[in-house]
Amino acid sequence: MLIEYLKLGLEHILDPNGYDHILFILTLCVMYTHRECKPLLILVTAFTVGHSITLALATMRWVTVSTPLIEALIPLTILISSVFNVATGEHKPNLRVQYILTAVFGLIHGLGFSNFLRSMLGREESLFAPLLFFNVGLEVGQLAVVLFALLAQWTATTYGKLSRKTWILVISFLTGSVAIRLLLERLPAVFE
Repeated sequence: MLIEYLKLGLEHILDPNGYDHILFILTLCVMYTHRECKPLLILVTAFTVGHSITLALATMRWVTVSTPLIEALIPLTILISSVFNVATGEHKPNLRVQYILTAVFGLIHGLGFSNFLRSMLGREESLFAPLLFFNVGLEVGQLAVVLFALLAQWTATTYGKLSRKTWILVISFLTGSVAIRLLLERLPAVFE
């Protein structure tokens, strides 16, 4: 049964209908090349730490936050990250600031994951193992997104002859635009 939770985590992060989490990972990846995996993996780990904390706390009902508010904050994290990318351009941002910001955004995303997971855990006596396996599934999915993003960046800059700056601007513009649309769709529910 625990493998089912691993599979659920993997499917949840890669679900085309839940693409907001994929967009966030893409905004993290866009600033890095395949030669800069170490800072990128540390950044993704900061996101993981953040969302693991709130995923656990919210799933166990130690923290509760309005679902519409979290669903509106998730695209806001994507938008802020996209703007951050455009503002820094090709220059490497201050990694400490970026790690802290990413961990904080991970806290928000973890609350979003918890709504899904809580509905699945209603029949479980112990939450620790299912929570762990679900989280591992999420991480495997995130690493798949990172691998895809790095491969797309390498292909676009090597064969598509896009400059790194153009790549950053195009992807950040696309993720930011989708984030604005999602935010506008979700914001009215916050005030209902």
